[in-house]
Amino acid sequence: MIKHALPVTRAQDFARWYQTVIAEADMAEESGVRGCMVIRPWGYGIWERIQRLLDDRIKATGHENCYFPLFIPLSYFEKEAEHVEGFAKEMAVVTHHRLKSVDGKLVVDPDAKLEEPLVVRPTSETVIGAAFSRWIQSWRDLPVLINQWANVVRWEMRTRMFLRTSEFLWQEGHTAHATEAEAREETLKMLEVYRAFAEDCLALPVVAGEKPENERFPGAVATYSIEAMMQDGKALQAGTSHFLGTTFSAAQNIRFQNADGGHELAQTTSWGVSTRMVGGVIMVHGDDDGLRVPPMIAPWQIVIVPMLRDAPEDAEVLAYAKALQADLAKLSALGEPVRALVDAKSAKAQVKRWGWVKKGAPIIVEVGARDVAGGNAAVIRRDRLYQESGKLASAIVPRDELVAEAAAMLEDIQTSLHADARARLEAGIRRGVTEFAQIEAHFAEGERYPGWVEVEWAKPTGAELDAVVERLKKLKLTVRNVPGDAAAADGVCIFTGAPAVERILVARAY
Repeated sequence: MIKHALPVTRAQDFARWYQTVIAEADMAEESGVRGCMVIRPWGYGIWERIQRLLDDRIKATGHENCYFPLFIPLSYFEKEAEHVEGFAKEMAVVTHHRLKSVDGKLVVDPDAKLEEPLVVRPTSETVIGAAFSRWIQSWRDLPVLINQWANVVRWEMRTRMFLRTSEFLWQEGHTAHATEAEAREETLKMLEVYRAFAEDCLALPVVAGEKPENERFPGAVATYSIEAMMQDGKALQAGTSHFLGTTFSAAQNIRFQNADGGHELAQTTSWGVSTRMVGGVIMVHGDDDGLRVPPMIAPWQIVIVPMLRDAPEDAEVLAYAKALQADLAKLSALGEPVRALVDAKSAKAQVKRWGWVKKGAPIIVEVGARDVAGGNAAVIRRDRLYQESGKLASAIVPRDELVAEAAAMLEDIQTSLHADARARLEAGIRRGVTEFAQIEAHFAEGERYPGWVEVEWAKPTGAELDAVVERLKKLKLTVRNVPGDAAAADGVCIFTGAPAVERILVARAY
């Protein structure tokens, strides 16, 4: 029997396992405000890597970064009824601007009431739309392509670190175009940026496709998503891209003079991903010993643990470790210089080793006095932690061999994690379901890892769609999206019996 580093396994209690990984890997902790978290250096380091790599891809498509205020006047939201209705229950509102001391306690000063309440940014379509109305006068001003990295607040009732928090970090892109065709092309282009980024950098297999009518972003004409499968079979919406049409242009008066001298409303889009991607990485790649971080987004790809014993040879061991670090840092892997760290903290080597196992550092290297004498190092690949016998897979290799093979090893780990997750995704989608009873049976209570179901439907709308949504809700299910690469429909709708027009994915979701 393998004695794992965590006190709970995925099979025993996936939800508790997830929270345990976050704690044991020093990812984040509670902040004292319900639904808000302190992101610790290792967790934030992963987010910084996500930021850097995605920011490069966003800028490569012609977008520029900017920043808009955290506070948005309530009147901005009131201009677009569907949008404000969609976010009304989640808005944090500022009504006063000052406190005062009464009997030694701080209270809100009733005389400091704001003339107009301010909403703490839940998303920025309204405030950016107001700016677009000032910036855009002529067809020559289009397209406008901007992005911002920011925090947003949506007052969640049920929270879970990284996945659903009252405050979270994200990027939100906003664009304005002269034609509907250009705006729709932009929407799908950014969906593809997200899909490729998730697959290439996070080793996170996803299904890209359009959301059904009832799952659209408030005010959107069409919403697209990338959906990832977690190890418990649930879906995670990892990113969205929205074609907004003229909804916000009409509300915010974003008009331009076209080449013929007439006036038109601009066609707009918005799209974003957030720190819930970090939660997705945990639940897709983690194991019963902690997190496994894909090398592309690991703050430190190789961690060297010198085995220091308060002995005279410690100085030589530390010098050996630092020289190894310097040589590894000269290498390039996955398109960037290798990120190597020497963990010289005064703790037992075993404690440090398992600490980095739980954090999920891709490669952990231990060096002691014997390794220095023999010119060797003990190497652990985090994606292959155990031998078939159940023993820790720590391989003694010559130092120079490690340096020669480290870059290829990191690239192999990135590929290996993606391949494992891709295999789980493909195995976890059940196809050929033609009756609703099969859905009920598939998601029967007690089935631990049911995965997703692909079915055909007639794309119902209005009351007919509402009935489908309610029917699925009783099983705690939702329609995730219409996969862009799905086979053409050739049967009947599983819900209405009408001829099917497309295939959809049904799942439980975070």
